[in-house]
Amino acid sequence: MLYLASKSPRRRELLTRLGVDFGLLDIDIPELRQPAEAPDDYVRRVAREKAGAGLLEVVANPSALVLGSDTEVVLDDEVFGKPADAGEAAGMLRRLSGRTHRVLSAVSLVSAGREVQAMSESRVTFTALDDATIAAYLATGEWQGKAGAYAIQGVAEMFVEHLEGSFSGVMGLPLHETSRLLAEFGVHVLQPSSTPDRA
Repeated sequence: MLYLASKSPRRRELLTRLGVDFGLLDIDIPELRQPAEAPDDYVRRVAREKAGAGLLEVVANPSALVLGSDTEVVLDDEVFGKPADAGEAAGMLRRLSGRTHRVLSAVSLVSAGREVQAMSESRVTFTALDDATIAAYLATGEWQGKAGAYAIQGVAEMFVEHLEGSFSGVMGLPLHETSRLLAEFGVHVLQPSSTPDRA
């Protein structure tokens, strides 16, 4: 049985797209970067901790497979987590304005006896944002609970001049990497029908 260790409705939506059955685990892991911890190492560690905490929740099920993921926005080696309020969100968007930032999304898949992990790195270039545009975006409320204070699958997609990498990874769960990890555990997604559809 596959479980998703996440409260994120975006990750739930993305995993559903793969056509696999899964349960949900309400996991709350402190997301605190350690001093001198590289952004890539931080994202990998948090994803692993989420999956591990999820596995403890379902330890009674020996066939349980738990997926944990973490996504962070990184600019100049600084990790932009979820803003605490609109003021912090505005500051993040001003910093991202007219620049290219990295979005790191790590996926960990664990069972009682095995763990595999993958990382997706995307580069997102924002157009220049003036204060009026930032204020209008903040008024939508879309920034709340989003790393870097934006959701690429929402209104903020209009800020993106260029994306190099994984759209689903920027959303919060890179589907290419996730499907590959699931296949390593024998969970195959979107299996083709034995009889092809005919027009």
